[in-house]
Amino acid sequence: MSKLPSTARVVIIGGGVVGVSTLFHLGKVGWKDCVLLEKNELTAGSTWHAAGNCPNFAPNWAVMNMQRYGLAMYRTLADDVDYPMNYHVTGALRLAHTKERMMEFEKVAAQARHQGLEMDICTPQELQSHNPFMETHDLAGGLWDPLDGDIDPAQLTQALAKGARQMGGNIQRFCPATGVSRDGDEWIVHTEKGDIRCEYVVNAGGYYAQRIGEWFKPFGGRTVPQIVMSHQYFLTGEIPEIEAWTKENRRKTPMIRDVDSSYYLRQDKNGLNLGPYERNCRAHWITPEDPMPDDFSFQLYPDDLERLEWYIEDAMGRVPTLGTAGVERVINGPIPYAPDGLPMIGPMPGVKNAFEAHSFTFGIAQGGGAGKVMAEWIIYGETESDMWSVDPRRYTAHADHDFCLQKALETYGHEYAMHFPHHEWPAGRNKKLSPVHDKIVAAGGQMGAYNGWERANWFAQEGDDTSEEATQTWSRGGPWEKRIRQEVEAVRDNVGVLDLPGFSRYHLAGEGAAEYLRGMIAGALPKAGRMTLGYFPDSRGRILTEMSIIRHEEDDFTLITAAPAQWHDFDVLNKNLPENLTLTDLTDAFSTLIVTGPKSRALFEEMGTDADLSLGWLTHQTATVAGVECKLARVSFAGELGWEIHARMANIPALYDAVIKAGAQPFGMYALGSMRLEKGYRAWKGDLSTDYSLVEGGLERFIRIDKPQDFPGKAQLKAELENGPAKRFVTMSVNAGDCDAPYMSSIFHNGKIVGEVTSGGFGYRTNTSIALGVVRADLAEPGTKLQIGIFGKKYKAEVQPDWPLWDPKNERLRA
Repeated sequence: MSKLPSTARVVIIGGGVVGVSTLFHLGKVGWKDCVLLEKNELTAGSTWHAAGNCPNFAPNWAVMNMQRYGLAMYRTLADDVDYPMNYHVTGALRLAHTKERMMEFEKVAAQARHQGLEMDICTPQELQSHNPFMETHDLAGGLWDPLDGDIDPAQLTQALAKGARQMGGNIQRFCPATGVSRDGDEWIVHTEKGDIRCEYVVNAGGYYAQRIGEWFKPFGGRTVPQIVMSHQYFLTGEIPEIEAWTKENRRKTPMIRDVDSSYYLRQDKNGLNLGPYERNCRAHWITPEDPMPDDFSFQLYPDDLERLEWYIEDAMGRVPTLGTAGVERVINGPIPYAPDGLPMIGPMPGVKNAFEAHSFTFGIAQGGGAGKVMAEWIIYGETESDMWSVDPRRYTAHADHDFCLQKALETYGHEYAMHFPHHEWPAGRNKKLSPVHDKIVAAGGQMGAYNGWERANWFAQEGDDTSEEATQTWSRGGPWEKRIRQEVEAVRDNVGVLDLPGFSRYHLAGEGAAEYLRGMIAGALPKAGRMTLGYFPDSRGRILTEMSIIRHEEDDFTLITAAPAQWHDFDVLNKNLPENLTLTDLTDAFSTLIVTGPKSRALFEEMGTDADLSLGWLTHQTATVAGVECKLARVSFAGELGWEIHARMANIPALYDAVIKAGAQPFGMYALGSMRLEKGYRAWKGDLSTDYSLVEGGLERFIRIDKPQDFPGKAQLKAELENGPAKRFVTMSVNAGDCDAPYMSSIFHNGKIVGEVTSGGFGYRTNTSIALGVVRADLAEPGTKLQIGIFGKKYKAEVQPDWPLWDPKNERLRA
């Protein structure tokens, strides 16, 4: 073992597959002065007892992209580093019992093809041809992934470790980290063998990540939102029929995932490995009476097969040969879970030059790609593709222990669940409430959670089916559709009000604040008394974020952004903040009411206000409405005449009551989403992401290349404006069926994929299905005929002119 150095560029805490993969990928880019610390032997945490399954399948675009990269890397890794590995690319089947599951498979298979992978939709007969040991009489069909398989987790980790060492990486085994401290801009990582000074530190601690995270609290950190779950699988003895098939075919049988029953079943040697994700699952180390041990290396929990009984019986019915062999070994080990079951890879919230790469429930499948993503964050401060869905900053203050536990149990028990567009998961709710929450619910509000904030998605009326079962559909049709239409029509014809708590809101002030912002956004700042959208490019000119910039005085601003962006965008503003400027997060102190519709001006007059209601679009003013002090912003995401009322939390109830009394109809987020599509307004981390440049995103009017400030990505955007982008943002009308285009649906021209949908839905003012997306630049001309793949079928689409489908001249908005 090499000597512990006193300095390093990067220190990685944790020697599982993810930590080692991070060291490996740092080495690939030439960063040699990097150290990995492991308290025991490599793989001692969750890695050593992992089943080692390696799927490409993932409903999430970014996660599939990460897995695709990693599994491709694994297929050559043994030769690349000269370390033999047991990697069996057997292919895998996913079984569907219902039409809805088949639709999910069609959606994910299309996503895979867009990424260059082949996944095939199968009939029950085709499924059985892949794996003859399986019963298929009760199935609707399934999905075949020929590149799925399994790998030996320990061998994989050791191969990555060998490659990392070959490239200069330093691995310190049996060297526990004991804490961290700061000295100026340097981290000092303390170990039992001495201290290491470094620029960057990575928490890759697996199920110890929460404990490691506590060390960073004095430097701005928070409690890591993580729960340790018990995952149990068992191995059978040898099964003669399996052995005979393997000898005859010279390969292992393909894996089976019965996702509706919630288990995987695969060949292990000449037996079978059954791993359920049971509803009656169990978390560990969640109370003071049951603390996490200081060291659980290479240890397991006691067997608990009783809670798997139903799944075992179901699997024996699916593959009868399973019932012919006894249980040879039970593995019951700890695996970490974030509340949504996705890992945390990215900047540590609130802590400079610290990163997180932990909470992997599928760490073997994701480890290769995760190391690449983590290395990109460290080296470049940005990732090749947008990875927001795994960014640690997606969880804010609502993610307390109770939330994490409820969500981990829910997520584990529904590991293979379908995520329908109108379904809200019930666990871990009511963490952040509007001051008028009870009134919203009493009025029929069907609530959704947005960064923990409860908002009404739609308003049910007496007799409407509000059951969770009703939402388990991919169709736009449901009890909500008639209500959404009514809510949109109320906004179109009269006036509506949307209670909108949770807008992320910051106050930026101090001499030079304006110049600081000019150096961060691509465009211009508004004058005092006005507001605008500001777009923040990354170093490549891609869309890092969007904020509404409200200017009060020369160097006095309020910046407002999406609810989920709270910690992300605070980091964007705070990263290089000059010492003389103050940046304050006011998200919890204020809330917003959207009051919009052609009769909204008359409604304000009826309530009584000293505001100047003749002020134009994109103005703002301090005013009194119904005797209550507030800020009025002349803007409407719905695309109608309207104002946003911004007020302190305590003032919201009186304002809401006055608006309702004056005749406004409550509307929800679904109606707002429909109306914003009709206006072509972009959504954060859908249409607005680092997968696209500002030019590709159709935001040229927000770029001022001639301004003196050298904002990020300026040279790249200048070149793109001069040469033209390779792809462009478009609005499309779609002759869709019962379902609107999901995120990342493929767009086709002459049978070839030419782009992807970034958001889709139905416009109730225009009576059309709408898709926003990005296509090959030469196909962005209005009138171009395209096709969009929606759940396995191609639907005609047409590129629309580059103005809103509803009120194209913005006459209603500016009235």
